[in-house]
Amino acid sequence: MAAQKKEGPAVLKPRAGTVKKIRIQYYRSAIATPVKHKLVIRGLGFTRLNQIVERVDNESVRGMVKTVPHLVRIVESK
Repeated sequence: MAAQKKEGPAVLKPRAGTVKKIRIQYYRSAIATPVKHKLVIRGLGFTRLNQIVERVDNESVRGMVKTVPHLVRIVESK
């Protein structure tokens, strides 16, 4: 007898094309900042100064931006 697999709560996936995105700019150097801030910058996907990246607008990304507001800024979408 095979054990039945229990399923967790249903995960709702957003429809294609409806995922909100936010554009973030890395505008101030992280040279004299704590290591945690440098890791957050790297985690957001930044590799160089004045770079703009587009990320999914969710709580985790917003929390990362909130951690380093003195180093990044949210850029208006075109």
